[in-house]
Amino acid sequence: MKKDNNSLEKLSINNDIILIHEDEDQSKNLSKIKTVKILATSNKKKDSKLFDNIIKLPTTLKEINETIENTLAKVKFNQNSSIKLKEYLLNKNEKKLTKNDDFVILTEKEIQLLELLLNNNDPVSKNKILSTVWNYSTDADTHTVETHIYRLRKKINDKFFDSKFILNNKQGYYF
Repeated sequence: MKKDNNSLEKLSINNDIILIHEDEDQSKNLSKIKTVKILATSNKKKDSKLFDNIIKLPTTLKEINETIENTLAKVKFNQNSSIKLKEYLLNKNEKKLTKNDDFVILTEKEIQLLELLLNNNDPVSKNKILSTVWNYSTDADTHTVETHIYRLRKKINDKFFDSKFILNNKQGYYF
């Protein structure tokens, strides 16, 4: 991609991507732009912290297309795998619950349980948890929910000293 006087310095595509040429002034609060940012540069050592990807110049339209598609896929994948949960960050891919620099490793069922609680505004009953997370019948007599919540609370409390991570009342469990 050659830059000439008639070329666009920035190319915005459906407000999802912004392509920025290396000569564009990068001091214009790029960190506040909430779209995907790709830098087009011939300089390998260009500071890339502000960008989601870099396109090496000169380039072709095919390479630009591939970079945009790959970057969007990566960003959307990361957005879907990281969930803000109270003052924690739940990373579903790494199966980690993180707060500051500390983390705990979670099981798949613990992640499903946390997502269920997060996606409900009201307390979630034991029966709903059993049927949603474990696919058990609502009339099954088991202590699966209580046992898993006890272990998860203990794990969170031991690492983060947060004894009020999962709360409960007569209607069920909630954050």
